[in-house]
Amino acid sequence: MPIILLVDDEDKFRTSTSKRLKMRGYENITLPSGEDVLKTIRKYDDIDVVILDRKMPGMTGEQVLKEIKQFRPELQIIMLTGYASMESAVESGKLDAYSYLEKPIEIDRLIEAIEEARRDKPIVMEKHEIPQIEKGSLRKWLIGSHNYRPGIIILGFLIFAGLVLMPTPDKLTHLLSFEKKEKITHPESGADVIDPTDEIFGYVGHKKMATGETIAEYYGRAYQLEKTEISASGEKVKHPMTTEDAAFRAKVMLGVLAVCALFWASGAIPIGITALLVGVFMYLAGVMNPNDVAQAYAKDAVIFIFGVLVIAHAISKTGLDRRIGLLLLGPSNSLWKLMFIFLPMVGVTCAFLSEHAIVAFLMPLFIIVYASAVREVGVGYDKSLAVMLILSLCFAANCGGPGSPAAGGRNAIMIGILSDYGIAPSFGEWVKYGLPFVPVMCLVIGAYFFLAFRGKIKAKKLNVSAIAKQAAARIGPMNRTEYISAAIMVLLIFLWITKSDTLGMGGPAILAIVLFSIFRIITWGDVAKIQWEVIALYASASAMGKGLATTGAALFLADSFISILPEFMRSGEGLAVACSVFSGVCTNFMSDGATVSAIGPITVPMAQITGTHPWMVGFATAFASSFAHAMVIGTPNNAIAYAMAKDPRTGKQLITLGDFLKHGSIVVVLSLAVLWGWLFFIYWRWVGF
Repeated sequence: MPIILLVDDEDKFRTSTSKRLKMRGYENITLPSGEDVLKTIRKYDDIDVVILDRKMPGMTGEQVLKEIKQFRPELQIIMLTGYASMESAVESGKLDAYSYLEKPIEIDRLIEAIEEARRDKPIVMEKHEIPQIEKGSLRKWLIGSHNYRPGIIILGFLIFAGLVLMPTPDKLTHLLSFEKKEKITHPESGADVIDPTDEIFGYVGHKKMATGETIAEYYGRAYQLEKTEISASGEKVKHPMTTEDAAFRAKVMLGVLAVCALFWASGAIPIGITALLVGVFMYLAGVMNPNDVAQAYAKDAVIFIFGVLVIAHAISKTGLDRRIGLLLLGPSNSLWKLMFIFLPMVGVTCAFLSEHAIVAFLMPLFIIVYASAVREVGVGYDKSLAVMLILSLCFAANCGGPGSPAAGGRNAIMIGILSDYGIAPSFGEWVKYGLPFVPVMCLVIGAYFFLAFRGKIKAKKLNVSAIAKQAAARIGPMNRTEYISAAIMVLLIFLWITKSDTLGMGGPAILAIVLFSIFRIITWGDVAKIQWEVIALYASASAMGKGLATTGAALFLADSFISILPEFMRSGEGLAVACSVFSGVCTNFMSDGATVSAIGPITVPMAQITGTHPWMVGFATAFASSFAHAMVIGTPNNAIAYAMAKDPRTGKQLITLGDFLKHGSIVVVLSLAVLWGWLFFIYWRWVGF
């Protein structure tokens, strides 16, 4: 049993209660006042329930409660008082007391409160992001819990040390010491072209390198990392960076990539802390100067994703996302319309607005549709209908990802990586190459579920349109705030499409935030509520991509990866296919943003090396990171759908993890097939690069 801390100034009550608790098997510590409470809870970390008297000499119960919560917010506090009042109960609630009980109290009621507090403690720990680790063995400690897995943390740092301390691979040394070759004149056109024997053509700074300069020398010069000595005459003399110094920094970035991929995939530490770890390694290892490290974290793509998160919050706050969802559901008065009209509309909408918000709003409506259909035919449960409705919506929303840069942070990360090479697409260019995939893929998803479940569902009559109209009636007509929000969104998308080459994508986004604030649609408090760990993730991805590219580590990885591919997959569509498979598999086990963060810095140089247009490989990597259909952990959409998929009458879970794995795996294969067959080999060949 854990230890109970009993704090009460009445000797008789304290002594008798302590004895009764011990008789029931509860070890406890007693204190006559609140002065020594902090010392005690610091000494005994097994204490997880405190029984606290409210009225004591010296520190009052409220004062003690406040101090405890500042130091140990997860501790469950039961306030016990013989002087109860509504005011004190409210105050205790504000200070996060678990319960408020009056003296005298029966021991059974007190124990019941203790057990309730213990039972709810994991929820409190999760709220405060405190790891929940089972005690009792080294194995349990090493496994840990989400956001704190000591075994994985130790493994990660061992991997990092191993990569940094390993002998430098000959290929890495060769690439870092290879001298840039002079351009040659094309015999027919007379234009200057890259010498095909120039092995470092894929390096991020190749265009800025001087002829005869090595990557190591350019890297040291460009980022002011050359060693400076004072000569005998008192002059400062700069020595070019050696291949060994450059190789050390490249190995550091390889270690950073391995550690981040491991931590992101396993949840060893919080996402935001992993993001900061990238900077720690880059600062301490001298990968770049401090100002350059900071600038690597602050790209336009990071400002863009910050803006998108705030804008999504503003749209949700006004209720405009609900309005859009109801508009989409309006025409769906039959099963085939739901699959073949509604799903493509959802996918295209999710290409420009937060798919998480759309799924979060539409899922409850789908559950109502399910319950109404089942009730109408007089059956208690229709597994096939539930799976069809829930998974088709979830997967269609996922597949909106390739449609535009606004569809998710993964796209912003890829734009940031491509910008390092000076070839980032504009908003309109991304839409041109990605949006045609979305409606076609959603039609394929609709066809799969329609054909697979049409003959199995018991409740074939779906009155989706009627339910949508009822929901629309409840929220009433559009108000002034919604009209203003819609106008701001139209302006934002217009600027993204027409001015992103000059304003970037971050500029219009922060303009929209300012407009939302001017019209009092959002406040600074709303901005502070966004998921800052997501911003940190994308900022660290930008910094890591910059470090991998500038040190030559990305070029080394790309060259190594290409060498193991079959000949037909080393360039063009074949290389895009290989990258999409790699990304599509990884994204089902780690977040889409983390997938592009880890893979993007490798795949883009692969395109440079092989003469493939970097957009082709970059788009393939980012697009396939949207195919996180098979695992609930793959994307928030899946988690939202799974959490909401409960029968409103019985609370029964309507779909299982196995349903995601079974049907999601099939849809992943279909997604890749459409990506290759439609986008790569038909549409992209038609529009060209």
